[in-house]
Amino acid sequence: MSESEDRAGFEEFVLARRPALLRTAYLMTGSHEDAEDLVQVALVKAVPHWRRIRDRPDPYVRRVLARESVSRWRRRRWREVATDSPPETGRADGDAEQREDLRRALLELAPRQRAVVVLRYYEDLTEAQTAEALGVTVGTVKSQARDALARLRAVVPLDETEVGAGS
Repeated sequence: MSESEDRAGFEEFVLARRPALLRTAYLMTGSHEDAEDLVQVALVKAVPHWRRIRDRPDPYVRRVLARESVSRWRRRRWREVATDSPPETGRADGDAEQREDLRRALLELAPRQRAVVVLRYYEDLTEAQTAEALGVTVGTVKSQARDALARLRAVVPLDETEVGAGS
């Protein structure tokens, strides 16, 4: 393939997958701005490897997203500032409220747990694919998912109507 064909293939990939990559990055970071930055970094890191990954770029780009998300959190965490009260947020309908509760609960997870939950349950990857994307073992994915889900259940408990509907 020529350089111009490679470039066209990369641009086609970006146009087709960018919205999905942004959603995944948003769930990992909790911030639109950070998600944009994360996707940009992942795509920049994919360019030099494009010829090797062009047939299956998604796993490579997801791996970069997950690893960069964890690395960025580690670099930033010392800058976080605790406050006495969280900022006030407006509440809309019940579905939006539940989505917001879940988004906040995801942000309470450790970065690797958040990445596991997003890749396994939002991106619908298998345990093996998630392990590959994160560069960890399948056992690590299982334990991180178990711990993350337990924590999410504690933070966002189901109400009685949801429990009854699932039985």
